[in-house]
Amino acid sequence: MNGRIVLMAAVLSAAVACGGSKNNPLAPDTGGPGPSGATITLTTAGSVSPAAVTVAVGQSVSFVNASTRPFQIDSNPHPEHGDCPAINAVNFIQPGQTKLTNAFSKTAVCGFHDHNDPENANLKGTITIQ
Repeated sequence: MNGRIVLMAAVLSAAVACGGSKNNPLAPDTGGPGPSGATITLTTAGSVSPAAVTVAVGQSVSFVNASTRPFQIDSNPHPEHGDCPAINAVNFIQPGQTKLTNAFSKTAVCGFHDHNDPENANLKGTITIQ
């Protein structure tokens, strides 16, 4: 019985050691940020600028809140937020704060919106991952 526990511990240790690394932005989805490939600003006019950016697989997008109010940036569709979970890392962003998405692990076109104002076209945008 003890031999099985030791063997299972060794297998689990090896699996963890072979997994993706937050230090390697090209690793499979690690759940952490990669280097920023683009910046989207939440403006004082209540919009996103630019509304569309393109980044490479393994990169993140920086969101900068230059507004005087907080936002909640999440992936489409509303309210499930499941299309591109990497975007959901931004979530609540306070005035003056900068937050990164998690690294994008595959090519896609991802929509995002402000969860608290999901129908506001000025607070919607797309991230293309190539």
